[in-house]
Amino acid sequence: MYKKLALAAVGARESAYAPYSSFKVGAALLTENGKIFTGCNIENAAFSPTVCAERVALFKAVSEGERRFSAIAIAGGGDSVVATAPCGVCRQALTEFCAPSLKVLLVSDRTGAYKETSLGELLPSAFNETDLRG
Repeated sequence: MYKKLALAAVGARESAYAPYSSFKVGAALLTENGKIFTGCNIENAAFSPTVCAERVALFKAVSEGERRFSAIAIAGGGDSVVATAPCGVCRQALTEFCAPSLKVLLVSDRTGAYKETSLGELLPSAFNETDLRG
């Protein structure tokens, strides 16, 4: 299933809108019940409205009622780029809905080859709802 998820991220990258950086990113988020939600990065000339592929996939899933996720695959850059990890904002957004054990697949090329890590490894000591309770 992870290979299918990795290839979905590669495919999502093709829809990216990245006229300023030319750094296209695709993401594919797997729900616990087997649905896949994809996203791509969408840049904006003002930069701050730019949104990353991971958040597009996450927000699509959440907007359709999904709340439980098991894995996300991220394919970034060009064919020869080494695996791209999610930015800090995306790591924090994922933390809102995903456990530290969420599998994160860092896809390195069009074949779907990937390195596996976890959200907890990428964002140790994450800020979450327990921090708000003081």
